[in-house]
Parts: sequence; C-alpha cells; structure tokens
Amino acid sequence: MSAKKKNPVAAAADKVAEKVQDIAHPGNEIPGAPSPVPPPVDEPTEPAGPLPPKPDQRGPDTYSPTGQKTGVPQAEVAQGGEFLTTAQGARPYDTDHSLKAGPRGPVLLQDHHLREKITHFDHERIPERVVHARGAAAHGTFQGYGTAGKISKAAFLGKDVETPVFVRFSTVLGSRGSADTVRDTRGFATKFYTSEGVFDLVGNNIPVFFIQDAIKFPDVIHAGKPHPDREIPQAQSAHDTFWDFVTLHTEATHHTLWNMSDRGIPRSYRMMEGFGVHTFRLQNAKGATTLVKFHWKPKLGVHSLVWEEAQIAAGVDPDFHRRDLADAIEAGAFPQWELGVQTFPDTEDQMFEGIDLLDPTKIVPEELAPVQPVGLLTLNANPSNYFAETEQVAFHVGHLVPGIDVTNDPLLQGRLFSYLDTQISRLGGPNFGQLPINRTHTPVNDMLRDGMHQTAVHQGVAPYRPNSLDGGCPFLAGADNGAYIEVPEEVHASRKVREAAASFDDHFTQPRLFWLSMTPTEREHIVASYTFELSKCWETAIKERALKVLANIDAELCAQVAAGLGLPAPAPTVPLTDPQPSPALSQLGGTWPLDGRIIGIITEADQDLTGVRSVRQAVLDAGMVPLVIAPTGGVLDAEGEPVTVQRTFANARSTEFDALLLAGAPAVGADGYGARDAKVDDDVAMVAGVDSRVLLMVVEAYRHGKAVGAWGDGVEALAAAGVALDAPGVVSAETADAALEQLTELLGRHRAWDRFTPAV
Repeated sequence: MSAKKKNPVAAAADKVAEKVQDIAHPGNEIPGAPSPVPPPVDEPTEPAGPLPPKPDQRGPDTYSPTGQKTGVPQAEVAQGGEFLTTAQGARPYDTDHSLKAGPRGPVLLQDHHLREKITHFDHERIPERVVHARGAAAHGTFQGYGTAGKISKAAFLGKDVETPVFVRFSTVLGSRGSADTVRDTRGFATKFYTSEGVFDLVGNNIPVFFIQDAIKFPDVIHAGKPHPDREIPQAQSAHDTFWDFVTLHTEATHHTLWNMSDRGIPRSYRMMEGFGVHTFRLQNAKGATTLVKFHWKPKLGVHSLVWEEAQIAAGVDPDFHRRDLADAIEAGAFPQWELGVQTFPDTEDQMFEGIDLLDPTKIVPEELAPVQPVGLLTLNANPSNYFAETEQVAFHVGHLVPGIDVTNDPLLQGRLFSYLDTQISRLGGPNFGQLPINRTHTPVNDMLRDGMHQTAVHQGVAPYRPNSLDGGCPFLAGADNGAYIEVPEEVHASRKVREAAASFDDHFTQPRLFWLSMTPTEREHIVASYTFELSKCWETAIKERALKVLANIDAELCAQVAAGLGLPAPAPTVPLTDPQPSPALSQLGGTWPLDGRIIGIITEADQDLTGVRSVRQAVLDAGMVPLVIAPTGGVLDAEGEPVTVQRTFANARSTEFDALLLAGAPAVGADGYGARDAKVDDDVAMVAGVDSRVLLMVVEAYRHGKAVGAWGDGVEALAAAGVALDAPGVVSAETADAALEQLTELLGRHRAWDRFTPAV
C-alpha cells in the first residue's frame, strides 16, 4: 500500500516554514539593540558614511512612482554621504550656532541654514489618523497554497505564488501617544503588492462591527473618543459617551461583548486573530462567484492579557505590543498567520443558515462554515523608518484585484468612499499612492496628473483617451489582458429608502451565542470588564440602560454585573434564544508553539551561574528569548564565562515575561530602599530576606496565571512570596534544566487557567 499523500495545505505551509528558517538572520541573541554595531564611548571623529540598517530591518521595495521596478538598492534611497548637508546638498561647517552679529547676537535674518532647519522641523508632523492612529507594522511575504483556485482567479492566491506584503496593526480609539494595551478593537490591515496591483485587506481582530451602516460611523467614533470638553479619557471606552451610544444603538451589542471579552486585550499582535469583517464576493476564471469571509489564524494561537496585567503594562511599558512585534522579528521568531475563507453560495438573498451575510454585526459560526486555508503570511522584517512606512502607509478597501469584489454590505459601501477621502486629507493630496510604501509593484499608466506631491515625471502630451498624439496609449484592457471587471451582479430596481432589511433587526441572538460559547473563566473576565467599564460611567441612567441590554443576552451575566454596580438586575425585554455554542470562539483549551516567548531568569550577583548559563542557552535553542534579571546591570562572572544582565530589579516588571525562573533568593540590592525605588517594601524584605521587588514580580506573575519555576535557592524565594510549590503552574526541581522542562510544558497552554476560579 502506498504512503498516504500529505495534505497540500500542510505541505505548502511546511515548505514556507523551511524557507523562513533558511533566511532567518543571525541577529543578536537578545533583541532590542538600537544600532547595527556597538557605539564607541567617545564621539566618533573620523568621517564615515551612514551605517546600514539592522539585519531585521528593510525599507519598501524600490519601485518608481509609476510602479516600475528600479533595481535601486534600498540604501541609495536613504540618506547618503559622510558629511552633514542642507536639503540642497551644501555642507555647513557648523549646525550648533545660529549666524549672529557677534557672539552675543542678535541672530541675523540671512541665516538660511537656521531658517531651513527650523522651518522643516515646524512642518514635520502630519495629521494623525482619526482612528487607528497608534500602530505598528512589519514587512513580510504571503505564499498562496493554490487551494483558492476554485473560487477566485486572483493571481496571488495561486500555488506557491509569493507576494510581498506590509502589515499594520493598531488600536482604534487612542491617539498616537496612547498605550498599546488598552481595552480596544485592534486593526489588522494587510497590503498585498500583487502582480495585478495592490490588494488591501483592511480588517480587525474582532469579526463584527459596532454598526450596520457606514452613515453611523462618525457617531460611534465620536462616542468612543475622549469627551470633547476635557479630552479625557484617552484610548478607552470606560466613559459615559461610549456607553450612552452603544446602549441606545443595540446593534452595537455584539461587538461590545467581544470587546469586553479577553479579545479586547490581546497578549501580542503575533497572537491575535484577524477578520475581514465583511462578506466579499470572489470570482473564478470561469466567472462563477462565491461569497466569502476572510480570516487570519495565528500560528501561535489566540491569547490575551489579563486585565490587571494590561493596566500595569500600560504604565510601565506603553509600547508593549509594538516592542513585542519588533523584538520577535529581530530574534528570528517570525510571526505567521494562515489566511482562510469561509465560503457561502452566492444566492439571491445572500443568506446562510438564516444569517444575513450583508450584516456586519453578524458572524457565521465556524462549525457551520469551516475556515479553509488558502495561504500563509510570514512577517520577517521590521521597517527601517516608522514615519516613512508605518505612518504613511495608506490602506483602502477599494484597492481590489481581479477575482475579488465587494458586496452590498452598507458598512463596506461607505468605507469604499471614506478611506480614499481621508488619505487625501492626511497625506496632503491625491498622490499618496506614490509614496514608496504605497507604490504598486505593477506598471501604472493612469492619466492622473499634477496635484500636491507629484513625484512622477510624466511624458507625452495626451493624458486623455481616446488620443492619437500619444499613439493611442493608454489602451483599455479586456478580460484576456487582466482587466479588473466588476461582477455583473443584477441590481433590482426599488424605491429609495433610508431603511435596513428586517434581517438586520436581531441584535441579541449572536451576543448570546458568544456568551454561551465562553468557558467559565472567560465569562468571569467578561463580567469583570462590564463591571469595571460601567462603574466608570457617571450617569446611573446609562448603567441601568446597559443592564437592560445585558438582560437580553443572559440573566446570569446581567445579575453579576448588576451586583458589582449595586443596582437591581432587570428582566429581559425580548425572549432569550438558545443557540448552539461555537467552541471555535473560545481561546482556551489548546496547546501552542512557544516561538518568541520571553522567559525571565532571576539570579543573584554572587551565586553559581552554571544553571543560569544552561537554562539561558536552552531557552535560546527553543526559539524563545531569555532575559537575565539581577540586582544591577552589567556582566556577571566577568572573569569566567560572562552572563550579561538584561534587566534589573529596579526596571523589571512581571508584565514583560511569559514565565519566571528563579535561580536564587536574592537579598536586598544596594538600591533597595524607598527613596531610591518605591517598589521596595522594607518590612517584607526584612522578614523574608529576599529583595521585595523580586517577590513583587513573582506574586504578580502568579496572580496573572503565568508559569513560575525555581531550582536551588530559588525555591526559598517562592516560599517567601507565599507561592505554594504544589499550586497550579508552579514547578520546582533540583536542576535548572529540569525546572525549565516543566516550565516549557506549562507555557504551551499560555496560562495556568486552574488558578482562575470561577464563581460557583
């Protein structure tokens, strides 16, 4: 009997994974170095040209403003030369002093270098995005599995076709200066530089949206943003205007429930699911159409922070998510997602199992329509310049390629207008597509001319058609020349109305489906989220209205939140349905790869470092990142085999680590007193004999359900922290390697969920 043939999707995924390993850069063992080479202590004095980017960085591929590959090395479109120049290339001999009439002035008006330098600085900022202002991004590749050929003729989905991509993750509500770990929806926007033009898949980490019609988008964003009188609170929904809107507009209930779940505080962009939100229409080479919903499935699984962890991280490391993404790529732990589609027959009513596919507040459970993988996304390079790439990248749901078309989803229809309009305002004119990060990788001959920031130098005299003066060019393509042709969907004549279909009216069945699909632990987190958020509202009427909404989802959910608010639980106003739960909606229960997980190794300055060295190397070999934590920075055992310290008791906090390993029970460090570090508790340290900052890290990690382990004297530190050795997710061993082995097994489940005891 012949061997069973391997699944083509799995085979293609393995092939891409092997390729990623081949191109993984050696980089630094510990990511985060700001420069590709260590700097000298003294200021350099010998002229030298710009340093290259770090191995993990690259800029946009070099294409002309009209989409033609130039072959120019990326270094040649960055700054060049050994000497400082003005914007026009002249070399000033001094840039620290204005040109003055004598050493004490006044400054002379003729100082052109001062004027140019200050004027450019005064105009460095551009309008930030109204939504999704705070983002992080990376370059990568997408490889098609070839499994989508039956439903789409899009070339980039073909078997083994590799397409460059640029992916931007973001929060929705906060400004550019807000924190990463706030409770919020996250953007997941992917720009595919395909052979047929740019395709933008502009989605979120939540598969439904607050509203059903784009005309209400200004309303929901105005409600979610800080109050206009005080400009607070920043980057969060725990305030009156948000809850006023979503409780009056109950179509927002489903999205709000997802946001109040653990999905609202992802552990990492690498561990975040993505959704296209809308239903799209795909067309194959024969003209047949299929309706689909797009999904991004992370290879590392879908994981979240716990609420206190998110709050602490927002203060001690507001860049938590963008740092995690960049560090993982630098460490060679390239994030990966499979792109999948749920498929539905393109019927006249555009319904599936009673679900209106044009309603963006509804999902189709994966048990009814499984997600079918069609390709693999790998992020393998960090941007070389945040502004030029992450800030200036411009997405648009109307950037489509042959084989992919839109539907009549009223939210999607409005987005087709809004994105183009906002980019013109934010990026200074209609030529934003010519910015290097936005340039298509296919030739452009668009007859669009002039405008602000026009960087192409067009030729010819006839930017119109038909023409004869330019030889008739450009010509119109047909289907056999790769033309983008909208699916000729029949449009039924009807009267003009400002209404929605009756199938849009059910606002509570799917939120109840989501609630019933959660595990007891996840439900507890949802109760806590609603209680926290609503407790921040000033108006009692808004809290009472929110409880009426919750009563229409589940009586126990409503009762628990009402108890936390000190208010009576109302009765439901609609009959509660009994949908079949969808296990695919829960984040708990699986085991996942550990790529890029961060292990904190706590040690003392004067202990035997044999175990620390062994564990550190084993963590690296497993594709994870070890960070050694000691009383002070520098190098331990400088005379022997040195161990570099990455974190100190003063600057480390539990939120940075996925797990902690204690090699010792460090006594109070030299800086361990209140005036130097307020985290120090002298009374605790005196009784326990262990630096109280170490105990704080251990207690926080334990409280947040993280794996904690120790060997040798480290066991004493666990005891001093009040952590029982037989508690769930706590390991101890005689040797470092044995402790790490047990810890690694626990990490695959993300957290020790047994520590989170749900209400009886």
